[in-house]
Amino acid sequence: MTPNVIKLEDLGKTYSNGKVEVNALRSINLEIAHGEFVAIMGSSGSGKSTLMNILGCLDIQSRGTYLLDGTDIIRLGTDEKAEIRSTKIGFVFQSFNLLARTTALENVELPLVYSGMGREQRRKLASDALCLVGLAQRADHLPNQISGGQQQRVAIARAVVNDPSIILADEPTGNLDTATSYEIIEIFRGLNEQGKTIIMITHEEDIAFHSKRIITLKDGEITEDRKNKGV
Repeated sequence: MTPNVIKLEDLGKTYSNGKVEVNALRSINLEIAHGEFVAIMGSSGSGKSTLMNILGCLDIQSRGTYLLDGTDIIRLGTDEKAEIRSTKIGFVFQSFNLLARTTALENVELPLVYSGMGREQRRKLASDALCLVGLAQRADHLPNQISGGQQQRVAIARAVVNDPSIILADEPTGNLDTATSYEIIEIFRGLNEQGKTIIMITHEEDIAFHSKRIITLKDGEITEDRKNKGV
């Protein structure tokens, strides 16, 4: 049996704004195994972004338990969570988040720069990551010199350059046309076939259809969790 990489038990998140409390997540129970490709769907305000932030160790729950590879995340300090984000988790965002005056290669190198890796080694790893997403020939281009789809490929290369076991993708096709969206999804499917766990937020059913499991949130609760038989 494949071990779980993620296990949530009665997890909840409450935000307080003066006298008003908002329950963004309510008693979430969820297990995700190593190597799964999961899509998380839900309308605006359903709690999916809050859940993604907690899974990515960018936020902490108000109650319940989050185990990542068996480690209780709430017990970790700031530096330990930062280490997890830099080694175990790769992030891909809707807005790409590339540095405008920095080449594609240099953007991909950034996580390696922060980890203190030497220039020659990080150049090789960044070049390999760009090859993986089919952009070796665009290494010296700035973000404004390449298309939106190519920018997202650079962002994916940056996310995988440290060889994380988990990729968290927040609306990765939200700013792309249909054809380009499918190209990006094919990259994620290829990464999943290599053994990486993919967790993707999307509001697009046709994009979620390419995952192997679809989880639907509504008002901070899981209303549906099903295997995708179409894949």
